[in-house]
Amino acid sequence: MKNQEILDTLSNCINHCNHCADACLEEDNVKMMVDCIRTDRTCAAVCSALADVLATNYSNVQGLIDYCIEVCEACAEECGRHDHDHCQACAEACRKCAEACRAYAA
Repeated sequence: MKNQEILDTLSNCINHCNHCADACLEEDNVKMMVDCIRTDRTCAAVCSALADVLATNYSNVQGLIDYCIEVCEACAEECGRHDHDHCQACAEACRKCAEACRAYAA
């Protein structure tokens, strides 16, 4: 499948965001993690939407790709503020996803 590489990267980002959000709920100071959880959930939803659309081979996807890049970068920035391993791993997955989206759109 033409889109398999970006679909794999999106899936990895979705998995990291969902894991991070869940792990944040287990942290001692959950209130400190609210923005992280919210951003994780949004990023997973946007990546999922893009993956669903790309799987159809629909061609008019640039706007959604641009938004996915924006949300992945915001999630990477938010998660990068926290020292937890799950946040750092999520930030890295989001950065890679934004890069993959840029490469796909080029």
